[in-house]
Amino acid sequence: MTHAEIGCRLMALGLDVLVEKPIAHSLEAARELVETAERTGKILEVGHLERFNPAVIALSSVVTKPLFFEIHRLSEFSPRSLDVDVVLDLMIHDIDIVLSLTGETPEEIRAAGISILTPKVDIANVRLQFPGGCVANLTASRVSTERVRKLRLFQPHEYISLDYTRKDAARFRVGPDMAIQFAPLTVTKDEPLRLELEQFFESMISRQPPRVTGAQALAALETAFAILDKIELHSRRVAKAVEGGV
Repeated sequence: MTHAEIGCRLMALGLDVLVEKPIAHSLEAARELVETAERTGKILEVGHLERFNPAVIALSSVVTKPLFFEIHRLSEFSPRSLDVDVVLDLMIHDIDIVLSLTGETPEEIRAAGISILTPKVDIANVRLQFPGGCVANLTASRVSTERVRKLRLFQPHEYISLDYTRKDAARFRVGPDMAIQFAPLTVTKDEPLRLELEQFFESMISRQPPRVTGAQALAALETAFAILDKIELHSRRVAKAVEGGV
């Protein structure tokens, strides 16, 4: 809850800032950070670490026209980060990546989520529809029996399967003879955190925008909060239906 307070103060003092994801605890605070960066001319980078995953970097270089995403981010239960919903804790990574790859803001959001072990939403399923026709299905859970971090992207004439944990990806295409052709995506192995910090330093020196700008992180946060609103609406409908059936 101190991201905006500290970040804005540092930028006002003339310092560039790298802030952890999500950019802030509220849209108002996030906008304050973005506006302060614009006003002071300081670099504001947000630590959406998966954008620096070598497999995601490789995927970004071959994306043409995203048509459909299927993404699963599942974790075993852990006592950390239980003060936030799974959407802001885990799914925010994938929201940011989908927005960056489509270059669009979703025009329709459908979502459902439930609380299982905490008062917050522990598992959520979301459908995002974009103006260009792309659809993204996202599932995030922190009460799974296994750890899964996978993204599948479909675009004209090919399908790409990415594993965040292994930091690799495979590309499937239909050949001239209508046979399926398979090839690993060329991925330069590296450590995401090191890449993130190096890129932040490069932005400070070059004064060029970082890979994950404050505006992009704000867009991801806006979508995340819109998803939580839809989950709340769905939960009220379910509760009303249960009460009516009693």
